[in-house]
Amino acid sequence: MNDVTKGKTILVLGGGLGGVVVATELRKKLSSKHKVILVERENNYVFSPSLPWLMIGTRRRKDITRSRAKLTKLGVEIISGDIEKINAIQRSVQVNQQTLIGDYLIIALGVEYADETIPGLVEAGNTFYNIDGAEKLNEARLKFNSGRIAVLVTSLPFKCPAAPVEAALLLENDCRKRNIRDAVQVDMYTPEPGPMSLSGPENSKQLRAMVEARNITYHAEHKVTEVDAENKKIIFANGVTADFDLLAYVPPHQAPKVVIDAGLVGESGWIPVDKFNLKTKFDNVYAIGDVTGIKLSVGKPLPKAGVIAHGQAEVVVHNIVHEISGQGSSKKFEGRGACFIETGAGKAGMGNGNFYAEPKPQMKLHKPGYLMHLGKVAFEKYWLFKWF
Repeated sequence: MNDVTKGKTILVLGGGLGGVVVATELRKKLSSKHKVILVERENNYVFSPSLPWLMIGTRRRKDITRSRAKLTKLGVEIISGDIEKINAIQRSVQVNQQTLIGDYLIIALGVEYADETIPGLVEAGNTFYNIDGAEKLNEARLKFNSGRIAVLVTSLPFKCPAAPVEAALLLENDCRKRNIRDAVQVDMYTPEPGPMSLSGPENSKQLRAMVEARNITYHAEHKVTEVDAENKKIIFANGVTADFDLLAYVPPHQAPKVVIDAGLVGESGWIPVDKFNLKTKFDNVYAIGDVTGIKLSVGKPLPKAGVIAHGQAEVVVHNIVHEISGQGSSKKFEGRGACFIETGAGKAGMGNGNFYAEPKPQMKLHKPGYLMHLGKVAFEKYWLFKWF
């Protein structure tokens, strides 16, 4: 048991979904003698599950962004700036040329997008994985009236496994709404063998059928090598080239450079952690969410998704409070996850299950319906209200 008479300092790196949950819940559950410090470079939080809606104009920036002021009111100390250095052994962080040292360090820095690693990609299209890109795609789609839409997954792994499917279905539905569908071809290109393949072959097959039923051509096992922006062509490693007029893409993902420089990543390129308690190999250093690499029993990585980060955050909070207070017992992350799959026309589906199930993940796919869509809308409103 730790010395409960001495105040502890907990450093939380990253103010995305996981970091917000950790900082908020720790502040609520620990007495004021303990310090909770959140380090984040962006001024506002973005609810990323709603970015596909922003892309098609059914959301505006102000609808899905929030100030982190509520955390400050709760007593969380927020330090704004870029993290320049992490020393996991010392549990220290350098930000704004200031060194912070914690009794606990929780790394929730997410992914870093590496669009520039694919020649021509940035010049040729826009990503729906950040708020600026989604807004630009919204502008571009309104100018697009005929031709080919390409939804491109550039590399694996990528967060929010359902997002490319959502993007293709929403863009296709938008063409229907604007009465231009007959003049448009929609294609999906991905290095995956099938959509959300970790959910199992039958579920993946159903998802692909859902996409193809909307006359969207699904091109599996297509790994992009470069994009010819001038001639609007995608070049793939298998020798295939594809024309496009509007390009919406999932950017390459990598661990943040500061995490790599700190020697925190493993063979997977992500931070290895205990899959149940999220501890790294360093004492009192945890990592949660997209920055982690957890290999499942089938040899594939645990998906990078907000629901996963949230569940991991709650486990880490519980265990740190338990360790500091000496009360209760420890808790394990059980690998459960779920995600909505927006399909357009006021409908959404859902996939949910247990990624830690043996001998393989057990997932169930629910058919699209109006109630699921209302559920996704309600979840967006609830989440933003609860945490901000």
